[in-house]
Amino acid sequence: MRIVTRPDFDGIVCAVLLRQALGPSLPIHWIEPNAIQSGTADVQDGDILANLPWHPNASLWFDHHISNKPDQDVPGAFDIAPSAAGVIYNYYKAQNLLDSRFDELVEQTDMIDSADLTREQVKRPEDYPYLILSMTIKNDDFQDIPYWERLVDMLGKADIKSILKDPEVDRRCREVIAENKAFKDYLKTYTTMNGCVSVTDFRSLEKVPSGNRFLTYSLFSDAIASVKIRYAGKDKKQVLVSVGHSIFNRNCRVNVGSMLAQYGGGGHCGAGGCTLEARDAQEKIDEILDILKANEEQG
Repeated sequence: MRIVTRPDFDGIVCAVLLRQALGPSLPIHWIEPNAIQSGTADVQDGDILANLPWHPNASLWFDHHISNKPDQDVPGAFDIAPSAAGVIYNYYKAQNLLDSRFDELVEQTDMIDSADLTREQVKRPEDYPYLILSMTIKNDDFQDIPYWERLVDMLGKADIKSILKDPEVDRRCREVIAENKAFKDYLKTYTTMNGCVSVTDFRSLEKVPSGNRFLTYSLFSDAIASVKIRYAGKDKKQVLVSVGHSIFNRNCRVNVGSMLAQYGGGGHCGAGGCTLEARDAQEKIDEILDILKANEEQG
């Protein structure tokens, strides 16, 4: 039995809670959602799946993405909630397997994963401990697995002040602060407005820059939604598309998760992603932009 989750802050906190509730020695297997959507995921009988689409091999499944809402009863719990960690927390608190010492961690995960942020938090994430910590979690071809495992261990045992003093965490936080400053310039250079949508296209870059994913909403305040485009790998055979509602200009009525499910992806009402084959990616991106600009409610 393994925990199978994704490498983002919500996924890491899911792993923290599952280990606390079910056993500290449970191994963790890290995958991205598109591995399940494409049928290439290594999900074994008895695995506990969290913050990912459902897989028939899983013995328990916990999720909160509207595009993954099950058509049948599945062991575990599903709720359209701010975070998958919150779904797990409520499930195991009801069984007295988790207690209130994780309240703050789950509240912060809810806030970060649902992008319930203020302009000040977006401008200066370094002043908000959990937010800056979440920005140190990146997936560069799964090279950071030891760091993700380290965070799972620390978040299960230590307070946030102690975690931020850890030399590895401190180094990564300082790198994120520097990246965010440079990312602002990248956004200004590679983003255009297409009607009411900001489109950031990094396909011309050999190395895709990292940075504060919420920053675009403060730089392009007229946008009701953002689209970020980049290649999935060096072979440029696939294109990754991320779509989100503006967290400040809240006038987008499109259900992003439902829309992107039509393109093999998914997500929440307000944010999601999909992977497209490069040969016809632009055609599908144009369709996505047309849907966003029409700004009609989706099912």
